[in-house]
Amino acid sequence: MTLHDGKIGNAYQVQSIDIDMSIKRRLEAIGLIEHTKVVILNEKRNGSMIIRVRGTRWAIGRAIAKGITVKEAA
Repeated sequence: MTLHDGKIGNAYQVQSIDIDMSIKRRLEAIGLIEHTKVVILNEKRNGSMIIRVRGTRWAIGRAIAKGITVKEAA
């Protein structure tokens, strides 16, 4: 399941990130790496999402969210 398929208010654990290397490096810089907990706070009509990673809110686009594979967090 991708992050884009997730529901608002649920927590997920990142399994893998399959996107362009430059974007992947940027996500690593903000702390979004494998096994990180991500909470979906909101989703916009254009497909972008507001997420919380390590206590900080971030906005990511639909293409990035579709490249992040997640599973439900315990």
